[in-house]
Amino acid sequence: MATKKFINSVDRCVDECLAGVVAVNPGLQILEGHRVIIRADIDQVKAAGKVTILCGGGSGHEPAHAGYIGPGMLSGAIAGAVFTSPPPNSILAAIRAVGKGNSGGTLLVVTNYTGDRLNFGIAAERAKAEGIKLEMVIVGEDTALTSDDKTAGRRGLIGTLLTMKITGALADEGKSLEEIVEVANQAVSRMGTIGISASPCSVPGSGPSFQLGQDEMELGLGIHGEAGVRRMKISSAKETLKTMFDHLSSEASSTHLPIKSGDHVALMVNNLGGTSVLELNIMAKEAIDYLESKHVKVDRVYCGTFMTSLEMAGATMTLLHIDDQLKRCLDASTSAPAWSKPLLQPGTTDRVTPKQMAAVCGTSSDKGTDVGSKVDAGFGQKIYKCIKSVCDVLIQSENKLNKLDTEGGDGDCGTTHRRGAEAILKSLKSAGLNVTCPYQLVLSLAHIVEQEMGGSSGALYSLFLSAAALPLMQDTSSMAWFAALEKGISAMARYGGADPGDRTMMDSFHAAQMTLKENMSKVEPLMALELAVKATEEAAESTATMPARAGRASYVSADRLSQPDPGAVAVAMWLKAIYQALV
Repeated sequence: MATKKFINSVDRCVDECLAGVVAVNPGLQILEGHRVIIRADIDQVKAAGKVTILCGGGSGHEPAHAGYIGPGMLSGAIAGAVFTSPPPNSILAAIRAVGKGNSGGTLLVVTNYTGDRLNFGIAAERAKAEGIKLEMVIVGEDTALTSDDKTAGRRGLIGTLLTMKITGALADEGKSLEEIVEVANQAVSRMGTIGISASPCSVPGSGPSFQLGQDEMELGLGIHGEAGVRRMKISSAKETLKTMFDHLSSEASSTHLPIKSGDHVALMVNNLGGTSVLELNIMAKEAIDYLESKHVKVDRVYCGTFMTSLEMAGATMTLLHIDDQLKRCLDASTSAPAWSKPLLQPGTTDRVTPKQMAAVCGTSSDKGTDVGSKVDAGFGQKIYKCIKSVCDVLIQSENKLNKLDTEGGDGDCGTTHRRGAEAILKSLKSAGLNVTCPYQLVLSLAHIVEQEMGGSSGALYSLFLSAAALPLMQDTSSMAWFAALEKGISAMARYGGADPGDRTMMDSFHAAQMTLKENMSKVEPLMALELAVKATEEAAESTATMPARAGRASYVSADRLSQPDPGAVAVAMWLKAIYQALV
């Protein structure tokens, strides 16, 4: 069965891909009648007598090869059908476009596949017969093969890109064709590539190119969906990278690349098409760790999607032994759209794995600091008792809150509150919370719930407590505690987006706020708190009949919501626990 793809037709997909490339990059042009893209300013390049660089191959490797056309890299690229070498007539048309009348001459960078060697060779001989100055560099840096027997030779893989970059930079410097060929051949002899895949690719209109089990991966495969040299069980990124580099550098292999302590290398970590950026960065990190554990100096790292095998989930690792000249070429400026350059540390010329930056500590993470107004030991003991009472109630209510949360959430509201309560109790019992400094206490609570609770509840309570701390910095009166409540609720509304009546914890918070505001100046603070508890319990219960307009419950059908919102109920629970601890 053909794999799903976003194309208009199988026959036209390559042509429409090339049309898309030039539509996005108008500094490029399609050569009429051919699957060839040429720099739009090619006449100026030829007039300057600079060497022009061509490369190409089958399509399906995007962004290669057209993505590497531009000043500092290719002058043009020739595309074949998917995974098929381009025909000689198109290659010859490209050579004429960049080489005819060019005193500097033209260089063909060709991958070591039989079809590419033959077709580029035919075009090269015809171009020479027409008087065009021309040379060819064959790139074959695959290190997967282990046999000394005569074969088609080492495949040209991602090392082709490094060769394009080096030759393009030298051409831009005005180096002669002969000088460029010499440096390019030396570079090819100093590079090696190994690939790994967790899934096959599929040519448009066809099914997968091969099959892999759910627990399998393929080592040493090429970039056309062909099988590798060994099928293995899937393993961690660290183990996978060790296997890859051990094979690449194994002296038991006839195609290995020697690696020894003190070597200076450039590393290219390439996505074969279907590997996530997250996975690719992990693989890059493990590759660097492996090489540095061998005391190899990894002076340059390039990590990204450079040459793909359609949608194959896999990656290749390419190493190039570098010297000052090759580093200069790799660092040279290019406007080729697909080339990305690593960001080095300011003032440095080589990549060094950076140490972690020291975190800047703020008041919220400082323990034992004297910032903030204090209360006496007796008041501090009341605060201690309130916190313990709240934590005990939330831990005991885990199952009740979870059951309420199964209607409109994922059934973990009670577990989330229990995790936060247990973490607070642990800190309370170990004297990690300064109960005589409300400002520091509230900030510490915000930090704990942020780290331990998780989910939206943890984030909302962290917001609430972080904002509530400021009014308590200089004042610990009952009005300051009320101001802290208002600040916290305002922050939750501003960042969380819920309003009273949306069937969330905000309904309970709002009821407490309004009741306290109305009664703080009329009755004793403790009586005002009692009234607030009753109002909060009623508000929590009333959420059972409200339409959900915020939170996860808003995605659930209304006819499934018949119980109170668990977050609102939790607020009522802990506010009542504070009141009971005080009386």
